[in-house]
Amino acid sequence: MISPIEVKKLTETLFEEVVACRRYLHQHPELSFQEYETARYIESFLMERGIKSEGRLAENGIVYLIKGLRPGSKVVALRADIDALPIQEQNDVSYKSKHDGIMHACGHDVHTSSLLGAALVIDRLKTKFGGIVKLIFQPAEERLPGGASIMIKEGVLQNPAPTSIFGQHVHPPLESGKIGVKPGIYMASADELFVTVRGRGGHAALPQDCIDPIVTASNIILSLQQIVSRRANPTTPTVLSFGKINSQGGATNVIPAEVRLEGTFRTMDEQWRSQAHELMVEMAEQIARSAGASCEFKIKKGYPYLQNDLELTTRFRSHAEEFLGAENVVDLPIRMTAEDFAYYSQEIPACFYRLGTGNLEKGITSPIHTPTFDVDEEALKVGVGLLAWVAFKELQD
Repeated sequence: MISPIEVKKLTETLFEEVVACRRYLHQHPELSFQEYETARYIESFLMERGIKSEGRLAENGIVYLIKGLRPGSKVVALRADIDALPIQEQNDVSYKSKHDGIMHACGHDVHTSSLLGAALVIDRLKTKFGGIVKLIFQPAEERLPGGASIMIKEGVLQNPAPTSIFGQHVHPPLESGKIGVKPGIYMASADELFVTVRGRGGHAALPQDCIDPIVTASNIILSLQQIVSRRANPTTPTVLSFGKINSQGGATNVIPAEVRLEGTFRTMDEQWRSQAHELMVEMAEQIARSAGASCEFKIKKGYPYLQNDLELTTRFRSHAEEFLGAENVVDLPIRMTAEDFAYYSQEIPACFYRLGTGNLEKGITSPIHTPTFDVDEEALKVGVGLLAWVAFKELQD
């Protein structure tokens, strides 16, 4: 029987090694679908410690199987994402990113180093459990179609098939040493919207001779919000936001011929998601026609909503409370952000939780996806230990 104390002691002995791993990864970030050196580092790190991979999927995704030496047939999967973001780091730290314009601003360096540390813990205790722990190092979480979808298509949930999967994500608002969890529907689906409004350009002082795509595009943006406020079920969280408007040409005295919009649509109901897509296209095209313009509305369907399996998440909370203490496991609200771990949650029982990484006293408070994001590295003790502990508990139950 493996105890929390045993896992914590082993995690403590590995702590400096895991911190060094995290700092190396932070200094050498790579964008989605370009994680070649990151993948090689992962393979080298574990190979040097006697853990050989089962091979690659999705080019830079790596799978490991750690088999317990006691009888058991269950398979539990643990997943970490490995890619970074196109952000210029502004932190003044010794492990600052060495790659201009690229940064681990979403904590995937923490996720990866935590799973590497957990792999060492699990491997060292393999004589004490049965079954298999499947480790998934996944590329391209930050970019559609998402590395998870590709790895699933290429068989990551087969041979052997996991009965459950767990993933974690850094959470700066939560104090280091704590974790957060939400059973049921937790994160939103995410679709990218690309709208082109075409009119007739001309002199801004002679609007009667033009078909103004800027005015038309403005009406489209405002009117589409009615889909959220008037058509969505109030019990179904829905977000529609446009983050980019560009005109092709145009000046203070020139009405352009074309305007392009880019935005996002997010919700937590697949039927409503499809219906809303149709409503948005129909409304935008009608508004453009009424103004004498035309509208091309493209929707790039993204990640599905993420659902934490109720039974599995209830067990996870119990495991986490046993490992950390009930006072360090908190309830989380739903989030309208998206995560490609959702693809796994659509296939098998899944649990995705938040790892507290903030520390007010140390001034570590910056949100993810910002150039000053950083973590309290003490959180790695929880990041490593809890992953390993949950795997042990699930294989034992």
